[in-house]
Amino acid sequence: MLSSSEKNRYQKHLLLPQIGLEGQLKLKSAKVLVVGAGGLGCPVLLYLSAAGVGKIGILDADSVDMTNLQRQVLYKVEDIGSSKATTAASHLLEMNDAIEYEPVEQNLKIENAENFIKNYDIIVDCTDNFTARYLINDYCVKLDKPFVYGAIHQFEGQVSVFNFKDNDGNLGPTYRCLFPEQPSELEIPNCATIGVLGILPGMLGMYQANEVIKIITGIGTVLSGQLLMIDLLENTFQKIKVSRKKNAEVIIFPAGEKNTQIINKQALKKSMSVQELHQRIEKQENIFILDVRNLDEYETCRIQNSVLIPMSNIPTNVKHIPKDKTVVVYCHHGFRSASVIEYLSQNHGFKNLQNLMGGINAWANEIDQTMSIY
Repeated sequence: MLSSSEKNRYQKHLLLPQIGLEGQLKLKSAKVLVVGAGGLGCPVLLYLSAAGVGKIGILDADSVDMTNLQRQVLYKVEDIGSSKATTAASHLLEMNDAIEYEPVEQNLKIENAENFIKNYDIIVDCTDNFTARYLINDYCVKLDKPFVYGAIHQFEGQVSVFNFKDNDGNLGPTYRCLFPEQPSELEIPNCATIGVLGILPGMLGMYQANEVIKIITGIGTVLSGQLLMIDLLENTFQKIKVSRKKNAEVIIFPAGEKNTQIINKQALKKSMSVQELHQRIEKQENIFILDVRNLDEYETCRIQNSVLIPMSNIPTNVKHIPKDKTVVVYCHHGFRSASVIEYLSQNHGFKNLQNLMGGINAWANEIDQTMSIY
């Protein structure tokens, strides 16, 4: 039951008929593991603590750095040099001492992933590296756990819920259903190398926390089977559908295996460098260049002879994308284009798509330095 203090603290939740006492008790008994206490992890931890989630695990081996303070709002100048996991738990305990926090000063690795993940109901991906993200996915599939995904890239972000089982027992897609193979850091680098707007992880983290609360309380529509994409520069919100593959359970990495090869390689994403694209254009090869940015971005700068189909318009314009020649897809940095490629490959059987590594930003820096990039 809730104590009188808890009833007072959570009274605005108790007033909501969708949550009420029953929902608040579900929150109190829930156990959530937050992997990463950085830009995404800070707002997730703050709002899950404020909401009254009973036990929160905080997994992060990093320490607080001055450069973190631009976006990691749990920390202060005096925290620089201290453990993120321990410091976050200390600050959160001051905000809500009724919650059990379990800070762990470790990174998620294949040696410890199963032991951590099995002890929690929901896993929240607040990492900034793909190795940890694929481990989260694979062990959530193995252990039948839902995980709430978030990723950020300069001014853009993505949120979804993977491996979620609905009330009818139907499982939603896994992360590998959308991105079968781990990309290289050259294809989609992290914010440590390319920067990020400080507000972005705050927004995305709140979306993640919202999905956690919906999963626990059973309210609303969970973002399972949908990838929500947010662009703060353009103030756009777009969704693409993601389907669960028939062999979703067998494309995880074999736990503990040294040779971690993916069993299903049919949908691997290919990439093309800007140098190779330039050479093929110079040779006048028959290539279809697809720009999936928005109209105002396209009008500012574009690769010659490229065809504009904004990402949000892709589902209704599939017939305009050829299957009988190489199609090079690009956006600003390669984030949106990678998602478009996975959507077209998964839902429409395209096997001729290549992602332009670094997008038009790389093209401007390495091929056409006269181009004015927004």
